[in-house]
Amino acid sequence: MAGNSGGPWGGGGSSGGGGNRGNNGDGRKPPEGDGPQIPEIDELMKKGQEQLRVLMGGRGGGGRGTNGRGGGGGPAFTKGTVAIGLLVAAGLWGLASFYTVKPEEQSVELFLGEFSAVGNPGLNFAPWPFVTAEVIPVTREQTEDMGGARGSDDGLMLTGDENVVDIDYQVVWNINDPAKFLFNLRDPRQTIRAVSESAMREIIAQSELAPILNRDRGVIAERLQELIQSTMDSYDSGINIVRVNFDKADPPQEVIAAFRDVQAAAQERDRLQNVADAYANRVLAEARGEAAQVLEEAEAYRAQQINGAQGEASRFSAVLEEYSKAPDVTRKRLYLERMEQVLGDVDKIILDENSTGSGQGIVPYLPLNELRRSPAGESN
Repeated sequence: MAGNSGGPWGGGGSSGGGGNRGNNGDGRKPPEGDGPQIPEIDELMKKGQEQLRVLMGGRGGGGRGTNGRGGGGGPAFTKGTVAIGLLVAAGLWGLASFYTVKPEEQSVELFLGEFSAVGNPGLNFAPWPFVTAEVIPVTREQTEDMGGARGSDDGLMLTGDENVVDIDYQVVWNINDPAKFLFNLRDPRQTIRAVSESAMREIIAQSELAPILNRDRGVIAERLQELIQSTMDSYDSGINIVRVNFDKADPPQEVIAAFRDVQAAAQERDRLQNVADAYANRVLAEARGEAAQVLEEAEAYRAQQINGAQGEASRFSAVLEEYSKAPDVTRKRLYLERMEQVLGDVDKIILDENSTGSGQGIVPYLPLNELRRSPAGESN
């Protein structure tokens, strides 16, 4: 190293080896001139090899042959180079063995390719190469867009009343058991898609078109989530279905205009039916009210006639009893009461049959009934 004063790649003054000054190490003289000499590529490569041997514990070019060409064996390894190599190897092994798991992740450790343990969030140790680790995001929600959302006909399904409906929905899932997820399913995403499509077709085949388009979307989404989860649990997949988003349920694009016309006609039919039902209910209620009124009046009349007849019978029985006790008095009383009833409201002029002469039989009569009616007539 002391003889290499021209820098690591040499200079124009002297070579790294001994002797042979004034040349470039290959027997050629340098070009004349006072300026610095540019080393050739072969010389630069040889200088680099020499420096590498020195760093690895060898010696410089003092023991080399003629023209600086190498003569001895490979680099000599010392205790220092071995220690450095061991430290570097230990560092690389530590980098390969220690790994970090984020809070939203879990790791699956494999001992010689077989499941060993599940790593928790934080710093974990898996001695490589015997133990390897697979880090899996477990809380991150992943989505699968199903149906015709991607512009295909996958969303066309047949309903229970033999209609075709175009459905778009989204399945949101995450991982609850990374070991099962890693080993029990070959293609988890494709499995979820196949199970979701099969479950949705089963549900739609058991439903009618109108409820699917209107009120049963939430019910269908709940049933679909339960059916997918139960199927994935039967596969021991380690997958949790978070929710199902029911995005769209429409008739096929080719018949959607005609279908809307049918829906409008059905709504108009329902409206007219409701109006007719309201009118029928009103008329029926009125008829029932009138019938109840007539029935009550008939019941009242019947009760009145029965009570009147019973009263007359009781009165006749009482009069008969009194007649048996005093016939003359009772007969005269009955006569006077009847005459009062007959002549009570009749305008009368009384003539005395025993009087003689013209106009002498007329008894002066004071019309008390006219006097009673006159104040009422005047008030009117």
